[in-house]
Amino acid sequence: MTYCNTNSSSADTVHSDAKRRCPAVNKVKGKCLAVTPSEQNERKTFELHLTGKIKQQLSADPTLRPEYLSSLGLTKFTQRATEVALGKRSQAILENRVTSAVYNVYAVIAYCRSTVQLHRIQDIREYYYWDDKQRDICLDKLLEDLETAPEQSVVVLAASAHCPTGADLSQNQWAVITQLFPFLMLPAQALCYGDLERDAWPVQLCASNGIELLCAQSFSHCFGLYGEAVGHLLCVLKHNSLLLSVQSQADKIVKSLWSQPSVGGARVVATVLSNPAHLVEWQGEVKHIVERCMLIREVLRERLRLLGTPGCWDHLTQQRGLYCCMGLNGQQVEFLSKWRHVYLLPSGCLNVSAINGRNLSYVAESIHLALTTSL
Repeated sequence: MTYCNTNSSSADTVHSDAKRRCPAVNKVKGKCLAVTPSEQNERKTFELHLTGKIKQQLSADPTLRPEYLSSLGLTKFTQRATEVALGKRSQAILENRVTSAVYNVYAVIAYCRSTVQLHRIQDIREYYYWDDKQRDICLDKLLEDLETAPEQSVVVLAASAHCPTGADLSQNQWAVITQLFPFLMLPAQALCYGDLERDAWPVQLCASNGIELLCAQSFSHCFGLYGEAVGHLLCVLKHNSLLLSVQSQADKIVKSLWSQPSVGGARVVATVLSNPAHLVEWQGEVKHIVERCMLIREVLRERLRLLGTPGCWDHLTQQRGLYCCMGLNGQQVEFLSKWRHVYLLPSGCLNVSAINGRNLSYVAESIHLALTTSL
């Protein structure tokens, strides 16, 4: 059995609808806040200076030759990605109980589907996570759902930067839900606290407790590699005697999904994570993005307060990461899209990084009107 917390709405569908209904969706008064990556005030996505510099260096490196990689990806990348998920001193790494592979972000989904089909898993359930009234995680109902899960269930959980609510479990809450086999997701590692390992502490907690797990990481957001979709999937085992068998199965699954993994984005990430000077520079740029997102949250909360918008908006600054659940209902979301051309997911969630100095006031006013206008 597989347990997952899913959002039935498609961000791509929302974005397509925004383009269709409002050709000026990228202008100040017309904004898709569902899927847009981090933006500056000039409506351009954030481009990490270091990423561009590393790309230029790699393209000019005469020692790099075009060649086919192992089906499991660039070894240097998988090693560094594993270290930032589990920590360099992880007992699982020291005992050789970890195997991993380069994955396209969307291929992780394909991997899950292929695994479900391969093992004929038909019992897939959703668990309760977010409470719209409390605008917070509802731990009691989450635990109630997980306690009814039979043995050998796989639970898909966000380790940090929960998408699309932005609400993450606390350390105390994690301590009571790590009894099943977890499939942990790190969709935007480092964009919660500006630190790779701090964002991955739930993964490290599970591994240190001897729990077998899967973990999917994405480096697209935190390295500005939006078109590269570079990801990483690692598996932590209890015993290294199973390592070769798991690697063999992973190799078969990878080859059934694509012939060769991509190398460009993986090489950029590996270069940065392997060089202390590059790593310090990269952390500085990422910290700027994190601070900007928190500032946007604080200013948006204050604007809503000054407008007299009904409700408490403290949850905006209690959540972290790129996403945020506003607590709006379906009618209010429809009002925003129809009358204000502000497009959110049907659940009322938005991408904080898509808000900037040019549209923040308009977004706040629109949310205020959605809550105060009689529909």
